[in-house]
Amino acid sequence: MNKNTILGWATFIMILMGLLLIGLGAFRYNDIAGYGFAAVGIGFFAIAWVFSSLKGRV
Repeated sequence: MNKNTILGWATFIMILMGLLLIGLGAFRYNDIAGYGFAAVGIGFFAIAWVFSSLKGRV
């Protein structure tokens, strides 16, 4: 596996975890903790976006 493949897999895993955390925040925790889970999920999306944009440049 080269660098681009590893960054592609990291992007996929980060998107999957972001969706999982947003889902937990929306459906499992209905109180203030749900906002925290959703915020962390959006943070995972931001990091996945960075990994995706680095894919051809590193």
